[in-house]
Amino acid sequence: MYAIVDIETTGGYAANNAITEVAIVLHDGNREVRRYETLVRPGMSIPRYVQALTGIDDQMVAGAPPFQEIAAEVYEWLKDAVFVAHNVNFDYSFLRYQLQECGFELNSKKLCTIRLSRKAFPGARSYSLGNICQHLGISVPNRHRAGGDASATVLLFERILQAGGLEIIRGMLKGRNSEQYLPVHLPAEQLDRLPMTPGVYYFHDQKGKVIYVGKAKNLRHRVASHFSNNKTGRQKQEFLRNIYSISHETTGTELMAFLLECIEIKRLWPAYNRSLKRFEATYGLYVYEDRNGYSRLILEKRKKQLQPVYTFSLLLEGHNLLRKLIREFRLCPKLCYIQKDNDTCAGVLDQTCDGACERQEPPESYNQRVETAIAALLQRLPSFTLLDRGRHAEEKSCILIEKGRLYGMGYLPVDTAIYDPDELKNYLTPYPENDYMRGLVYSHAERWPAKKVEWRITE
Repeated sequence: MYAIVDIETTGGYAANNAITEVAIVLHDGNREVRRYETLVRPGMSIPRYVQALTGIDDQMVAGAPPFQEIAAEVYEWLKDAVFVAHNVNFDYSFLRYQLQECGFELNSKKLCTIRLSRKAFPGARSYSLGNICQHLGISVPNRHRAGGDASATVLLFERILQAGGLEIIRGMLKGRNSEQYLPVHLPAEQLDRLPMTPGVYYFHDQKGKVIYVGKAKNLRHRVASHFSNNKTGRQKQEFLRNIYSISHETTGTELMAFLLECIEIKRLWPAYNRSLKRFEATYGLYVYEDRNGYSRLILEKRKKQLQPVYTFSLLLEGHNLLRKLIREFRLCPKLCYIQKDNDTCAGVLDQTCDGACERQEPPESYNQRVETAIAALLQRLPSFTLLDRGRHAEEKSCILIEKGRLYGMGYLPVDTAIYDPDELKNYLTPYPENDYMRGLVYSHAERWPAKKVEWRITE
């Protein structure tokens, strides 16, 4: 038995909106068996734009039953039937949510007449209910009312069956067919074509704009997981409605997918990505000359117009490094802004500062030690490559860290031996980096030391 359903609501997502009208038509695959239809008092004001669309206003539903009064009856109509609707996930999410609120657990198999229509009648200009019915010559009286749209969906469903749709339906109902859970505008073939390899995937809206970027160890499984639950909140429902297509880029390893995801989120700034937008190198170690001619090292928040000696995510990390340089190269804690009070320089007191802060040491000799400290810092920054599997058997992947910074990544023939980082760069794509990306590479190198090839790079 099929339950062909249409509802009208106060808004586009279930968690903060309510049902204003329900129509359910039970169909045995040959004919309509019986019908249930009622207005519902939503318990909230109906927005004006919804009133204009449906013709249902607050006065019409004032005397209607609230959903909790009809919940048991609605559940009885739906519980043993296949749930059928045009854009089924919308209607199903509302009814499932409202029934759960009333203590009923709906867990039906679903059929979407948009997806069925695409398979049964390929090449139509549009598969919205109004357009596909017009294409097939089906009359839709009382449009945007639950009863009228349910009647049109019944006629559409019968035309699908007449066009050989029973085999399509059987395929969709077989097991847990993932197609029933996909966003309504997303062709199932795009999901089926995704490889089961690491990579980055892109969700596009109706105009082709990227609205979400994600990374995966297994592209097909990860993309499918986005649609395995039908959360009722506004953000998830809007997200699903805006997905029209998927593209992807394969990578040799999951680590490369992580890095490419970071790069692409920064480049494209997709509307539905949140977390990786905030990862930036927050602090930098800068050097400048004061008016007395002394070179000063200072830790400050990143400045777009200035090039730092090095960057840090945490201020504490920068302080620890700067204190180490002060001790090792006899730098002045006051000139490095580690000591900010007006007391006597702590370095002078413990005889690790030669008095540059009190102009007892000439700028030339002090500045020479600052330059030596910076050169030592840069020299100690690691330079290495991570070599791993490629996208296929004939290549290997490579990530290059040069003087502590992520240079880039790419692929080279599996039998290629590289003895010089500059030669290696011919195979790599340079990318902008940040502390988060650099940390991912460092952590991976620490966990898998056999993949690491160290380089000694000199100026």
